Amino acid sequence: MEEKKPHENVRAVERALEILLAFRPGDKELTVAELLTRVDLSRPTLYRLLNTLEQNGFLASSGEPQRFRLGSSVAQVAHAWMANNTIAQLAQPMLRELWEATSETVALFVPEGTYRICVAELESPQPLSFRRGVGYREKLVLGASGRTILSQMPLSADDLRRYLTDPNQDVATLAADLDAVRAQGFGTSHHELIAGAVAVAAPFFNGANQVAGSVCIFGPSVRVTDERVAQFAALLKREVGNLSRALGHQGEAGRVPAAARR
Repeated sequence: MEEKKPHENVRAVERALEILLAFRPGDKELTVAELLTRVDLSRPTLYRLLNTLEQNGFLASSGEPQRFRLGSSVAQVAHAWMANNTIAQLAQPMLRELWEATSETVALFVPEGTYRICVAELESPQPLSFRRGVGYREKLVLGASGRTILSQMPLSADDLRRYLTDPNQDVATLAADLDAVRAQGFGTSHHELIAGAVAVAAPFFNGANQVAGSVCIFGPSVRVTDERVAQFAALLKREVGNLSRALGHQGEAGRVPAAARR
């Protein structure tokens, strides 16, 4: 068989997503005939994609004629989305407190595999400022908000290797950096991902005593001096403690869970 061209693979994904989005509130099940009225696909193409979606758990079918309903994989994705958005909603008072106290951009990040994703952000009102935007995704090993999360995860040196962006990076040096972040309870970065930007981040925890994400304050280096970094760190520790308690964490605010110590 000929290998599919990249644009053909992308189009197949787009068509599969069109099928999933064809389901509307109140649609318990849809027949192929009903789906054909909602998506611009030929019957053979629709059947092929329906089969693929069913094999991967995004759809389930039953009956004769065959009727399709959303599958368990959709529920898994929805659960992940709702969990992140619940955290974003709970964090709003803490984020706003930090935003009002600093007048800098404040963002909330949650881990997603070897990445972290921004699920809430309050942009600085000042003319010179930086923002990432909700949905921004970056490797955990890069930036203060990412390494702060990584520092709280119980990872061996071998485990850390899969988080690297450069296979030649010294794992021992990274581990030492994470130890320092863990010891002080917050992380910083200077001009790392955005030229001229300084970031300060602290982790928050859930009721299972696991790191659930980080809250980050970032702004231009002309305003975020070493003195302000220290002030931001103190504010962050207070507010991530409040957020952790809101998520059911019982540990002492600012204290690293024992499971994260290597």
